[in-house]
Amino acid sequence: MTTITQSVQLDRRGRVAVLTVTNPPVNALSQHVRQGLRDGLAQAVTDAGVGAVVIVCAGRTFIAGADITEFGKPPKAPGLHEVLEQIEGCPKPVVAAVHGTALGGGLEVTLACHYRIGAKAARFGLPEVKLGLLPGAGGTQRLPRVVGVEKALQMIVSGDPIGAADALQHGLIDEIVEGDLTAAGVAFAERALAERRPLRKIRDLHDKLAAVRGKPEVFVEFRRSVARQTRGFRAPESCVKAVEAAVSLPFAEGLKRERELFMELMASPESKAQRYFFFAEREAAKIPDVPADTPAKEIRKAAVLGAGTMGGGIAMNFANAGIPVTVVEVAREALDRGLGVVRKNYEATAAKGRLTPRDVETRMGLITGTTDFNAVADADIVVEAVFEEMPIKKDVFAKIDAICKADAVLATNTSTLDVNEIASATKRPESVVGMHFFSPANVMRLLEVVRGAKSSKTTVATAMAVGRRIAKVPVCVGVCDGFVGNRMLHLRGREAEKLILEGAAPHQVDKVLVDFGFPMGPFAMGDLAGLDVGWRIRKGKGLKSAVADRICELGRFGQKTGGGYYRYEKGDRTPIPDPEVEKIIVDAATAQGITRRHVPDEEILQRLLYPMVNEGAKILEEKIAIRASDIDVIWVYGYGWPVYRGGPMFWADRVGLRTIRDRMLELRRASGDDLWTPAPLLDRLATAGRGFVEA
Repeated sequence: MTTITQSVQLDRRGRVAVLTVTNPPVNALSQHVRQGLRDGLAQAVTDAGVGAVVIVCAGRTFIAGADITEFGKPPKAPGLHEVLEQIEGCPKPVVAAVHGTALGGGLEVTLACHYRIGAKAARFGLPEVKLGLLPGAGGTQRLPRVVGVEKALQMIVSGDPIGAADALQHGLIDEIVEGDLTAAGVAFAERALAERRPLRKIRDLHDKLAAVRGKPEVFVEFRRSVARQTRGFRAPESCVKAVEAAVSLPFAEGLKRERELFMELMASPESKAQRYFFFAEREAAKIPDVPADTPAKEIRKAAVLGAGTMGGGIAMNFANAGIPVTVVEVAREALDRGLGVVRKNYEATAAKGRLTPRDVETRMGLITGTTDFNAVADADIVVEAVFEEMPIKKDVFAKIDAICKADAVLATNTSTLDVNEIASATKRPESVVGMHFFSPANVMRLLEVVRGAKSSKTTVATAMAVGRRIAKVPVCVGVCDGFVGNRMLHLRGREAEKLILEGAAPHQVDKVLVDFGFPMGPFAMGDLAGLDVGWRIRKGKGLKSAVADRICELGRFGQKTGGGYYRYEKGDRTPIPDPEVEKIIVDAATAQGITRRHVPDEEILQRLLYPMVNEGAKILEEKIAIRASDIDVIWVYGYGWPVYRGGPMFWADRVGLRTIRDRMLELRRASGDDLWTPAPLLDRLATAGRGFVEA
């Protein structure tokens, strides 16, 4: 075996040269990988004893994409385009043997090869759109030539990978193999030589492109089908344009068009935000004083207290990850109802083809329901999901403290309450941590891990590890009212109510945020979640809301009652502005002596988002959040902040902190409201001309 570079080796197996990439953990296309492929291929070509070449990867996966450490840095030769041209132009057959995932540039490497084989569990995809980009090394030009335009559009615009069976069906791979992948690759290459198979260059394939030439409706229909999920994103449309170029232009010109579109996206604010968020999500996993090697407790069995909407959803997360979970409820009727909802959710997923009936039964089999509190005795982690009332939660924690084994992690799913006070009900506050799931808990990916004053490092590390295991994005935060997400949301909600009292309509306020990129505005969101939830919390804290309280007093709790801030037709979730609510708002404004006026959309956006940014600054200074990017991760995954705007703190940096600070001072002078007093951190950074993300 010959070492070409630190990450690529060249071996001979008979008349087949094997180029093996070893660049853990995911064999990223680092400069030394690109150079190794280029130089190794050149050696194989000049070796008269070599008849074919196989490209394979060591470790757990094929090339899974670009080297993210090279992002934003000057490119180093050789470029990927150069390497791919060399592979495609090789006078000897080149076979890609794929296991794990061939993603992004990794898939583009395989597309430059003459043949491709894959392990049964291999997956293939071009996820660049998720970074606000498009495949920039010929992926948009080669993929439609081999799988067809419709399939290529689906893969490139969604960014989602496909499995080996799907890849074989659409011609992306030539064979699915089992056993030793390198041996299978060599055997395939030997057959290709024995049968004198031609060098099959994807760039020269035209049949699948010809099938859609003169049929612009193919692209029209595709754009229509993805319009809703791609709203606000720039990259999906550029991906479609690139595939259109593959159909209408010669290969070389199509590559040029792909490059133009790629460079436009690279410079776009949307892609910059999405690339920032890519790294922000990874940073969120790091807690400075809880290093990665901190021992975390192994979770073999879980328990959830409460079988309501949250409890059932949390239990599903454990079952989905293959962890047996016991659900404890006070009354058998409530337990049966909750488990029935869980089954209904699973069956609905199965009806959409995302689970098999066997999967449903397997997951339901991992969930055990009981009314016996003692059933939590052998659980490694217990997640409490009872009513959001402190006396109830403290009573529950006192009970489980006496029952659970000594090393169990005791977690509360509170969304606002003091985790330290909850922990005080136990004799082991070091084992208590907040695990704030977001509704619906089986769908939403965010998990706020709330670190109490006495939470041990092992407890925190365990909660973070469990979060990742159950497919959440855990973010560690400190204890305060509402933690990070809800604390900032409260400020937005308060200002939203003031806006409608001053003259804006609920649907106008909602539309401003939807146009910004949120899936819905505060009033539609309240109707969806149920207005009675906030009403109950306000009562518990002695708070009032002139409009929301009156709406709730009328029995209007949102969609579930057919009316809240909006009215709803039976069986339809579309919010319809309601004159009855408008009268409630006008009457409340009159009672408070407010003269209503037209409120411009720009003012609405500023007054909704600037207080959130200001509160984020306070959260950072109080060290409730570790870093500004953690706040952004929380808001993207937990509250629907559009990822192509990066998150509230990143967005604020783009607007300019001085602009925000100065506008807040204007609003404070005009209103006399201390809400508009800039946080000290915001003021300092604005004066220094700096931003949160770099702070």
